[in-house]
Amino acid sequence: MGIKKVVFLDRDGVINRDSPDYIKSWDEFEFFPGSLEAIGLLTRAGFDIIVITNQSVVNRKMVSVKELEYIFDRMTREVNAAGGRIKDIFFCPHVPQDQCDCRKPRPGLFYQAQQRYGLNLSGAYMVGDSAKDIESALRAGCGHALLVKTGNGAQAESILAQKNILPRRVVEDLYAAARWIVAHDEKHIFPDHP
Repeated sequence: MGIKKVVFLDRDGVINRDSPDYIKSWDEFEFFPGSLEAIGLLTRAGFDIIVITNQSVVNRKMVSVKELEYIFDRMTREVNAAGGRIKDIFFCPHVPQDQCDCRKPRPGLFYQAQQRYGLNLSGAYMVGDSAKDIESALRAGCGHALLVKTGNGAQAESILAQKNILPRRVVEDLYAAARWIVAHDEKHIFPDHP
């Protein structure tokens, strides 16, 4: 399995446009400009991409697991066609009242990925658009939590500031995050890199 470099991505608000009515079908799924290119860039740089996403649409009975998996499959195929690769997708189907361990801001999905692939989370990157994404990544021990301004990013900045939680970086979108991650990784591998 041998994953050495991993980037966790939230889905809605990072890869694709979010909706207050939830994403319930492939017809409602719309990639952000640059997100396919971003995943391609990370893939070419040697990162494994794992999507970590809350999908309460399942327990809200708005989408079946089969329908959700169809959306994931279509998304993955589009990513592959654009030169990227998603290694795996972990999702929480629960609503907040379920008090599960896998719904962000709890870190359960990260631990599931860690267990499946033997990951060192301290070297991992997480890109999210919500306070929950950043909190869950930091609780799981991810070394680098990046907040994008797409989706709920503006609201998340203010929530995180109130909680005195600082993301490693705040960037415009997933493509900007990918460029920063690749540059940071190269500096880390080659410490004398300018």
